[in-house]
Amino acid sequence: MTLCPIALAITCRKCPIVKACPVKTVIGDYVETPVGKATAAAKKK
Repeated sequence: MTLCPIALAITCRKCPIVKACPVKTVIGDYVETPVGKATAAAKKK
């Protein structure tokens, strides 16, 4: 459930403090991508 007003308006990824936010996965909509899958997808492009 998304409770953060910024996450509701523009999503966590577009928030200016997403890197410093300690509760982005608790009250926001942030989902971390696994490192292995992210790098494999980047190599395919």
